[in-house]
Amino acid sequence: MSEQKVAIVTAGGSGMGAAAARRLAADGFKVAILSSSGKGEALAQELGGIGVTGSNQSSDDLKRLVDSTMSTWGRVDVLVNSAGHGPRAQILEITDEDWHKGIDVYLLNVIRPTRLVTPIMQAQKSGVIINISTAWAFEPSAMFPTSAVARAGLAAFTKIFADTYAAENIRMNNVLPGWIDSLPATEERRDGVPMKRYGTSEEVAATVAFLASSGAGYITGQNIKVDGGLTRSV
Repeated sequence: MSEQKVAIVTAGGSGMGAAAARRLAADGFKVAILSSSGKGEALAQELGGIGVTGSNQSSDDLKRLVDSTMSTWGRVDVLVNSAGHGPRAQILEITDEDWHKGIDVYLLNVIRPTRLVTPIMQAQKSGVIINISTAWAFEPSAMFPTSAVARAGLAAFTKIFADTYAAENIRMNNVLPGWIDSLPATEERRDGVPMKRYGTSEEVAATVAFLASSGAGYITGQNIKVDGGLTRSV
């Protein structure tokens, strides 16, 4: 089995997911990328990795990704779970169907691939899972109701997972971005940030890279905010 470090990135065709894949490749990881648009395959080819076009809402697509990774490199050291965008509406106008879709997009997108890679990491006696969440998981905004509710659940899932697998040297943490340059910019939003600017996808990727590194070896079960000081609760 190769000792080359290997990272899987889901929803990695653009935005923060793509930036994370680029940064991990620059740090020496082989990367496997899943995206629904086909951009992930193109990026993976550019980075010397492998890409699968599919959805992180499909267990079959995720299994294809993990199987391809294992057949190519024989290990999974890091899993980065990014996400697309779920339904948005006034809180009581969201249908049951859209609540379920939000949970699919923002919570089950983590749980599905985690089920697949955890046994691999157990066999390796090491592994890191990093979930891209949101700064509004604990100070929810009416702008992003399904994201905030599902990702508050993700925080609970992450703590339980960390408690369960920490002794096997498998870590899980969440990165909580605020206003990032992959989103449309407005003056009002920028002015609401103490740093008076949007963050960059590369800054989020740098946080992901740190959590993936040995320097973060004693960090698990945490929610790391990357939001320019926008939210500051404990």
